[in-house]
Amino acid sequence: VDILLNKLTELGIVENLDEIKGAGHRIVQGGSSFDQSVVVDEEVEKIVEEYGELAPLHNPAHLVCYRAFKESLPNIGHVFVFDTAFHQTMPEESYMFPVPYEWYTDYKIRRYGAHGTSHQYVNRRTAELMGKDVNTLNMITCHLGNGASITAIKNGKVLNTSMGLTPLGGIMMGTRCGDIDPTVVYYMMKKLGCTPDDMDTYLNKKSGMLGISGISSDARDVQAAIDAGDPRGILTGKLYTNRVINVVGGYYFQLGHVDAIAFTAGLGENDDACRERILKAMEEALGLSIDYELNATIHGKECLISKPDSKVQVWIVPTNEEVVIARDTVRLLGL
Repeated sequence: VDILLNKLTELGIVENLDEIKGAGHRIVQGGSSFDQSVVVDEEVEKIVEEYGELAPLHNPAHLVCYRAFKESLPNIGHVFVFDTAFHQTMPEESYMFPVPYEWYTDYKIRRYGAHGTSHQYVNRRTAELMGKDVNTLNMITCHLGNGASITAIKNGKVLNTSMGLTPLGGIMMGTRCGDIDPTVVYYMMKKLGCTPDDMDTYLNKKSGMLGISGISSDARDVQAAIDAGDPRGILTGKLYTNRVINVVGGYYFQLGHVDAIAFTAGLGENDDACRERILKAMEEALGLSIDYELNATIHGKECLISKPDSKVQVWIVPTNEEVVIARDTVRLLGL
């Protein structure tokens, strides 16, 4: 932290550290305790620590970072911005799992989702680009990166999202399996003689694109394998497409109608081949009309890639979680 802060002055971003009035922190798991960003106090810190069990790869690291900044900059305010907050508008039928109800009441087992800050930004920004009120639009936002999630948003509020209790759930990702038959877990634990921690490593770090392709978790490497005719690379591309369209299709029915689909994050913004596979798989069912030549040229910039006769507008919208965090920090600290 001190190295980072010193760099800010070295580069002239600030003349001295007294100019820094607040810090915003991304927190992956806020559970059902937070439906918006909050100013940090001891109680907030305690709750985030308790939710560490649901996000062991993230929440503990977030708190280490927060405490380090608090020590280095003791006189500034801090704001926690939760990946789960935007998803708190989901109805019970979207966030409940069909397991014993006591698991929910006693252990908080439910769908929380993730990437909420990204989905919120893309939802609002796409509405601006369309010249529409965000509270009048039905939209499906596809945050497709190494971690990936898809969200159904009705009139500016989340109706459903693909990630579950943790960021392991949902669609296939770079190294994460996404949704699978739960029987696979304990069946393979018996077959391999592995521990719960071992299985967590398999599902979080050795599955997804990496597990199927045997090549890489990087979609660029997988695409190179597809272009070279590698069978497992081709299977990876098909499986990923299938997992995405299954979710988008389900959300289409849940929403009733869809005004726009927006792609964002690493693959969503930059991988035109991945987008093309997904859109071609959906175009007949959803009445899409896509300018694929334009799509092939768009990498990392805002663009409408659907044609005027498309029943659903399709956008590429680079995410900007940092600006959401900055705005919430300024607003909540009164800066």
